Amino acid sequence: MSAPLLGASDPAPFLLFPEKTPSPFVFVSDHAGRAVPDALGDMGVQTEDWQRHIAWDIGIVGVGRVLHELLGSALIEQVYSRLVIDCNRAPGHPTSMPLVSDGTPVPANQAAQETCRAKREREILHPYHDTIAEVLVERGPRPTALIALHSFTPQMNGKDRPWQIGILHNQDSRMASIALDLLREDAALCVGDNEPYVLTDTSDYTVPRHAEAAGLPYLEIEIRQDLIAEKTGQRDWARRLAALLPKVWEKLVEGPGA
Repeated sequence: MSAPLLGASDPAPFLLFPEKTPSPFVFVSDHAGRAVPDALGDMGVQTEDWQRHIAWDIGIVGVGRVLHELLGSALIEQVYSRLVIDCNRAPGHPTSMPLVSDGTPVPANQAAQETCRAKREREILHPYHDTIAEVLVERGPRPTALIALHSFTPQMNGKDRPWQIGILHNQDSRMASIALDLLREDAALCVGDNEPYVLTDTSDYTVPRHAEAAGLPYLEIEIRQDLIAEKTGQRDWARRLAALLPKVWEKLVEGPGA
């Protein structure tokens, strides 16, 4: 067998912040980190590009950790950069190891063999998702909602994105419908319904695998990165979500017409 990808000095592929206070929510951040295994070096990507959204979801670490503190909910973060392996893509997905990301070539991925993909999936992607699955199983029959935290760029392909927050949903829109209605009560917010992305069975992996396959309610939340690039914005948006999510859950439990 070939040598492992991760060495003794490399971080573990995930960080788990256990539940501190009884909560229906389990938070996951697929693109929280931007670590790279020592064996891959800089992957041929320039230093300044590691600061960009192509490497991670800017600001989402701060939002997730403040939410963990405010609500006490469990939080699982992916540590490695999405350029190494995108943990919101199914194993073998053609975009999980991008050859070019938003115009930036990734030479290490262009040169990678299938053995490289297998190592990244085995040592990074699978341990992260196995941990999410374990946390959900350990909750047993307790009512649970999966909350996937992401962030998006203010512009893409030369066009401004007007939404401050987007709520993504696929086959199950129970929580999304409630969250959208509540968010739209604030006239100052431009709220995206499956914007700036659409959640699908093939474009996403975390929600379809861990929530929809198990019949769990969920939200996939996207926050615009310029709003959470600094700690003040991260805390403000975490507080907004910490106030929103219990209201969404209450309405979900009460059921239609409540």
